Amino acid sequence: MAKKGILLVNLGTPDSPETKDVRKYLDQFLMDERVIDIPKLNRTLLVKGIIVPFRSPKTSKLYKEIWNENGSPLLYYSEIQAKLLQEKLGSDYQVELAMRYQSPSIENALAKLKAGLVESIKVIPLFPQYASASTGSVMQLVMELVSKWQTIPPISFINSFHDNKQMIEIFAENARKHQPETYDHVLFSFHGLPERQLLKCDHTSAYCLKSADCCQTFNDTNKFCYSAQGHDTARLLAKELGVAKENYTVCFQSRLGKEPWVQPYTTDVLKRLAAEGKKRLLVFSPAFVADCLETLYEITVEYHEEFRALGGEHVQLVESLNDHPKFIEALAEMSVS
Repeated sequence: MAKKGILLVNLGTPDSPETKDVRKYLDQFLMDERVIDIPKLNRTLLVKGIIVPFRSPKTSKLYKEIWNENGSPLLYYSEIQAKLLQEKLGSDYQVELAMRYQSPSIENALAKLKAGLVESIKVIPLFPQYASASTGSVMQLVMELVSKWQTIPPISFINSFHDNKQMIEIFAENARKHQPETYDHVLFSFHGLPERQLLKCDHTSAYCLKSADCCQTFNDTNKFCYSAQGHDTARLLAKELGVAKENYTVCFQSRLGKEPWVQPYTTDVLKRLAAEGKKRLLVFSPAFVADCLETLYEITVEYHEEFRALGGEHVQLVESLNDHPKFIEALAEMSVS
């Protein structure tokens, strides 16, 4: 009997923390027209002429801080997720893992599914909240590659799972290990995006960023908005943990460049909370399903040091989904739905 193909796709990671491999990774990542969505000539000059040459050595040092005996944490946990999902689904399925940037590539993973004569392919981008620069980019590349096949099997995509029950339960379970009641405030820090990318996703051109609270109510108009989905994830997590609205803040990290990105910025929130006398912060990063540079270094090290310099005492990261059995169950349910 023919198998059903499952393609898990995460963002990507350099092959090593060395500068040359970080350079290759950043070049492929930032040249994606959905990541830096400006005309190709301008993007090429910016990425290849400025960002990659200057950023690669600095980013290499950061990757060296989180690299361990298993290599890249993101790749390590992604491989475990794929392995456990294969075991969970059994022999009627063929599970392949790919990274949008670098290795293992989407092209090679699709080639394995094609060689396996799968009867269908379900693509699960491992991004809980939809964004054109992440999920949209995966979808576009998969469709471009498969469009060249002579025989194209039925293909479906998971658009987002920002409100997935098991995901919410795992994050809440991980938070309880740190006794959330002992913290002064909770942050839900999502990876940032330029505001222009949110505006492009507003097909009405009359809703996005028209009010300060446009993302805080999840509805049919903003249901594909990255920020609105993030706010909904935060609301569900706060409800699961019994955290009152005034005791948590949704914010956005990893800003690149000087143009407006989705706000508030995590660094600005840290300054505000320190000025208010808050000492201990519990921080979720619910845009990621596996711990990576943005969680293990940006939050655990950079934000912790920044907050202490402002007069705070401690920033505690809530671990990601990683290899939690409930997340494998969630992936299995998405695979067969």
